[in-house]
Amino acid sequence: MPPRVLVGMSGGVDSAVAAYLLKQQGYEVVGATMRLWVDGDDLDVGGCCSLSAVEDARSVAHKLGIPHYVLNYKDIFRRQVVDYFIEEYRQGRTPNPCIACNSRVRFTSFLEQAKSLGCQFIATGHYAQIARGDEHGDGSVGPLRLRRAVDKHKDQSYMLFRLTEEQMRHTLFPLGHLEKSKVREIAAAIGLLVAYKPDSQEVCFIPDDDYKRFLNAEGIVARPGLIIDEVGRMLGTHQGIHGYTIGQRKGLGLTSIDPLYVLRIDPANNLIVVGPHAALWQREVLITDLHFLLYPPPSQLLTAKVRSAGDGSFCFVNFSGIDCAIVTFQDPVRAPTPGQSLVLYDGDLVVGGGTIADVSGIDRHFAGRIHRSDALA
Repeated sequence: MPPRVLVGMSGGVDSAVAAYLLKQQGYEVVGATMRLWVDGDDLDVGGCCSLSAVEDARSVAHKLGIPHYVLNYKDIFRRQVVDYFIEEYRQGRTPNPCIACNSRVRFTSFLEQAKSLGCQFIATGHYAQIARGDEHGDGSVGPLRLRRAVDKHKDQSYMLFRLTEEQMRHTLFPLGHLEKSKVREIAAAIGLLVAYKPDSQEVCFIPDDDYKRFLNAEGIVARPGLIIDEVGRMLGTHQGIHGYTIGQRKGLGLTSIDPLYVLRIDPANNLIVVGPHAALWQREVLITDLHFLLYPPPSQLLTAKVRSAGDGSFCFVNFSGIDCAIVTFQDPVRAPTPGQSLVLYDGDLVVGGGTIADVSGIDRHFAGRIHRSDALA
């Protein structure tokens, strides 16, 4: 019997072509769409989580001649992703909901369900590769490793860095060796209606991209506080720390000769710290909540990405505790943000990473020098 694979079909072109390619390779393909979030009955609400996305996925499955199921993951998605997202903003951090979804839902619960359905593998339309065997080419079997996609502009290895070797053993990424243009070409050639469907850019549960509106609707109370500079001088007020992120310039409501940027968010004192653009650049970052399959030596030159876009920056990593490490960059990087992920690479191979917890270069003792007004204290 051919191996059976459960393909996560989002209603977009990538997962559609992934299913098609696997069927062409001889797998027994089953399609499944995860209902993660529904906000009302509008067909266009929720991007990849919308009712229209389900219909697109079902249409593709029918075209390919494969069964299609809709799986209700709304409760676990709420607990593992949405609640995490809200709490991170409440604590003054900027979360990575897509990384949380991958590590807590797609490659855990979805994989478990696939096994219960008799599937040996799951597959998605992510742009990434799994390196199998020895990287030096001698044919020996080594640990599985996550690798960047061939299409560097679409590479999603950053979002997948928390995959375990066991999860990778049961995962297929059919698009990892393809350019996005080729994927659309394949979809058009076989007559898929989603061939030129635009990619979803927003967080699926915030389709209008208005984070502040969503967080307010979810019960985060906008607590006014002070906006200060690096030495503790009061410059203005804010209406809740959840409306700000590191590197932000617009929407501060401040008048200044030189542009000011958010440098730090202090939830304990309800403060927003601002300063010049030069102060955003940092040479050292502390990461926690580590995930490494192999631990590199401190002398190994690596590349680190502090956000999904870009090629990354050269660095060294030094493990300074049970679950923390200090990443030192050869050249300073702009606006590493607490709550975001830092992912380390050795060439195209993912080494590991963690969550940015702190950055250097900001005076930690400014809070005691602030003169608060009675109204904002």
